[in-house]
Amino acid sequence: MGAQDQSSSPPQSGGEVVRAKPETERGAAYQPSRRSPEKIARARALRSGDNQAEAILWNELKARRLGGYKFVRQMPIGPYFAGFACRSERLIVELDGSQHADSSYDRPRDEFMRGEGFSVLRFWSFDVLKNKRSVCETIFAALEGRLAEDVVAADLRFVFAARKTGDSAL
Repeated sequence: MGAQDQSSSPPQSGGEVVRAKPETERGAAYQPSRRSPEKIARARALRSGDNQAEAILWNELKARRLGGYKFVRQMPIGPYFAGFACRSERLIVELDGSQHADSSYDRPRDEFMRGEGFSVLRFWSFDVLKNKRSVCETIFAALEGRLAEDVVAADLRFVFAARKTGDSAL
């Protein structure tokens, strides 16, 4: 091999191509995940345990199917997990079974979410199974800002969080 060949050829080791090391091995600062491994594992477990109503609603919300709004499932917010969340509009949608009737757990949870700048929209799981279109129309109304105050009805609860000027999406 001549001097020209050595200077223009990439280094070789036993016929293998030498690849660049990942950024973390090159000495770049370590960037931890926004979420702990425990919260990630818990969110995954919650997603895999969907009931029929949650599966039906997720089919309507995923892939920006509802008005182009992006939703995620089981998003951790503080010590809680939001069933369905639209980060850009700061809206959480929860489906409740009969175990949530007059639940003392849900009120402080909803107030925590409101304190974090999220509005919370709660439906009965039964309503998704029997009247999916109406549920989706109500979610869409909340996304568009047509629901702008707290609402408590037999079939829904909406905890409104006024958006602050300059709020940025998560």
